[in-house]
Amino acid sequence: MNSVQYMGVAERKSRQKADLRQEILDAARDLFVREGYESVSIRKIAEKVEYAPGTIYLYFKDKTEILDTLAARTFQKLHARLEAIHRDPGDPVEALRRGLRSYIQFGLDHPNEYVVTFVIAKREPGIHERSGQKCGMACFDTLRSIVRKCLEDGYINGGGVDETAQALWTAIHGLTSLLAMNCGFPFTEQTRLIERLLDILIKGVRTQKT
Repeated sequence: MNSVQYMGVAERKSRQKADLRQEILDAARDLFVREGYESVSIRKIAEKVEYAPGTIYLYFKDKTEILDTLAARTFQKLHARLEAIHRDPGDPVEALRRGLRSYIQFGLDHPNEYVVTFVIAKREPGIHERSGQKCGMACFDTLRSIVRKCLEDGYINGGGVDETAQALWTAIHGLTSLLAMNCGFPFTEQTRLIERLLDILIKGVRTQKT
């Protein structure tokens, strides 16, 4: 086998490993949401992907590592969205509104990922010190940076950066969780509800012109 053929085989094997790893993550995410994290075993995940349980352990040390990986990947996707808004020059208050809206829309576009990351993973004591939580704090730091810019430029009223960012996050997280989990409440039309919440939040922190 020449070097070109060897590279082709190596690349194909690498893709196959990456595909199987992703298949395991997708199966685990669906099972965690549908059956609950505590009820899902490595064996159940293996059955869903139609591999022996031992195969799962070639890719992940245990179920906690699978959950942590799911959380980290979700946060990384969300962070990319928020960072793009943060880097975009323009009206800081509009950037804040776009950031809040993007967060909500992310949860609606990826409800299972959101529930696993922000609901299920948060209940697991071993997760908060892992990489998933670090990626989550990077997302919050980006939101905090947008808030800081608004405060420093005088676009929003007093209060500390942390308390303002946390208050805004808790509001959008609450709505996103309820919508992503289909809680059964008879909400009004979704887009109108989201925009109304954003109106209330932005008006509540925006500096009033005299």
